[in-house]
Amino acid sequence: MNGPFQKDCIEILKMKLARGQISRRDFTLGMSMLAGTSAIGLSAGQAQAQAGELVFVNWGGDAGPSYDAAYGQAFQEATGIRVRQDGSGPTEGAIAAQVESGNPAWDIVDVDPFSAETLGKAGQMELIDYDVVDRGKMREGFGWPFSASSYFYSYILAYDRTRYGDNPPTTMADFFDTENFPGMRSMYRWGAGMWEAALLADGVAKEDLYPLDIPRAHAKIAGLMPNIVSFWGGGAESQSVLMNGEASMALIWSTRAKIIEEDSAGDIGWTWNEGLLAPGAMGVVKGNPGGAAAAMDFIAFAQDPERQLVMFEMMAQGPANPAADALLSPEDAMLNPVDPANFAVQVPLDMSWYEENYSAALDEFLSLITA
Repeated sequence: MNGPFQKDCIEILKMKLARGQISRRDFTLGMSMLAGTSAIGLSAGQAQAQAGELVFVNWGGDAGPSYDAAYGQAFQEATGIRVRQDGSGPTEGAIAAQVESGNPAWDIVDVDPFSAETLGKAGQMELIDYDVVDRGKMREGFGWPFSASSYFYSYILAYDRTRYGDNPPTTMADFFDTENFPGMRSMYRWGAGMWEAALLADGVAKEDLYPLDIPRAHAKIAGLMPNIVSFWGGGAESQSVLMNGEASMALIWSTRAKIIEEDSAGDIGWTWNEGLLAPGAMGVVKGNPGGAAAAMDFIAFAQDPERQLVMFEMMAQGPANPAADALLSPEDAMLNPVDPANFAVQVPLDMSWYEENYSAALDEFLSLITA
């Protein structure tokens, strides 16, 4: 679920640059924060590790901004280690192939925590050194043996205010209620968060969601199928289906919420209530060429709240370090998925469940929605 989201974040940056909403410098800085590294080599080609370097692998992008002193140079000046970016996409299979080759070229990867745990238990990821990476700079419960949280986003309910007026949908039950809230819907193609939404709508309490009852969730979604106009795979698609009136409600990424509200002149609204909160994380490839110690130093360096704040300002990603919350204005805090008020009404996705069950559940989900 992380790859499509990361690619959408890059798309948002490009869109803001084209609209003149951010400067070229801010774009460069935002790209480097998104990657967690210096903004070098943003082509899809793979970077090859050199002496005194780390290669950070994220989910790609076509832009090629120059090295940014505000982030990459700061780490290099502090440690003497240059960080290069590889945009070829750290899927589970690609990470496994790196390790199995016996000569990995990758050091740090932007990875789903559940994928990192699966790979780590197979001996393909380094254990996070929590003597270096500071658990005190992470939100409680969001540090795992083989990955450390680096940002947050949510799946939230967005809706057409012109359609529902003074009676807007506010819960997942409303999303599935086509009698009281008529209209077409759109959901996420890759399943994450959709099972939780269906079960909440079917009356399962937040604290009882896990382990997810996939047959029950799929039965609920099957009942909504006549009112689902599309299953979106990218943020732009989720936005357009609401903007052009095809759907009156959609479950979308929180990073698109402010954009779609502004672009619609307020016609599209959204709520944090019963949002599904997802973490992004950094992990270290087993036997990485730059050395585990240097990679852990980088992950610790990336915990700086000021640097994480750039990710929020550019793409509305929630900071992993709770100290960043105090740096946000009250207006900006309303857009932060992990602001305490917003966090309290959401449900964090259970990474342990996803580690064990995501692949099989996704196969069943795709069979359902493509039947």
